Amino acid sequence: MKKLLTLSLLFPCIFILCQKVELKTVTDSSQIFKGEIAGMPITMQLNYTGIVDCSQYQHFVDGWYYYDKYQKKIPLSGIYDYGNLYLYNFGDQQKQSFKILQDNITSPQTIEKTDSIAKRLSPKEILNFKNENSDQVLSGNFYKGTKIHNAQLFTKNNMIYRYNNYITLPNNKRINTYDFINRYGGNQLISYASDHTGHRVLLYFEHSSNFNACGMCGASEGEKGYRVLYFTKDWNYKRFEEFLTESCLSNIYDTKVVKSKDLNILKFTVNKTTSNPAYTLKVDVNNASVVKSK
Repeated sequence: MKKLLTLSLLFPCIFILCQKVELKTVTDSSQIFKGEIAGMPITMQLNYTGIVDCSQYQHFVDGWYYYDKYQKKIPLSGIYDYGNLYLYNFGDQQKQSFKILQDNITSPQTIEKTDSIAKRLSPKEILNFKNENSDQVLSGNFYKGTKIHNAQLFTKNNMIYRYNNYITLPNNKRINTYDFINRYGGNQLISYASDHTGHRVLLYFEHSSNFNACGMCGASEGEKGYRVLYFTKDWNYKRFEEFLTESCLSNIYDTKVVKSKDLNILKFTVNKTTSNPAYTLKVDVNNASVVKSK
């Protein structure tokens, strides 16, 4: 389905309304983490260097870590696998060994053999972290020769590649949709409005359905629709509502645009699906609101 709106044509006055609210898109391909090895504070930087096969959740990384006391960078290379990290220091052969590792890991099946493949390259040090859905830390082990030590990264989210949508609000406040909506980004600022209940921000979004291009809906046209973000009078975030106009995951297709005399009112008729009845959406740009009805 073609895009349901062209912002530059339909909303010439929106940017005047949104002077105090801005949205900035920033795609991160590198992260810095704090942590510990055997109780000694460390700093680690990891860079995204390309997916292994189909999934954005399975990719190569390289970078470094150092002990905060000494700040001498020690190279690392390896794999990010759905939150698990397999990292290796190959010493003087870092680049050559990482290239061999990349050549030998080409599918989800070979990712499962990462550790055995890497060990054949005689790494000097190994750092493995397991994603156990902790709210505070990512736990793992550090291996050097015959020594094994506990290791931790002080983060509840070690994803390296991130689609950030930063929304700057009045009162010097800023929020990131990555933290409270989802990790897909794709949001565009439409307008904002205020009343006695607080403030609202209207977003239009388009993003992929699945970070795994080989998975369900991975090669589809994605998810499209509107979101309304609700804030207190002091611009503290409360909640958001989402209204789909197209979705592979929800089987929503062929949505019709209903003509309106008021360019600031958009109407859509969404067809019935196997799991949901048909509905209509009325998007009021001036009021930064969306009304869903049968």
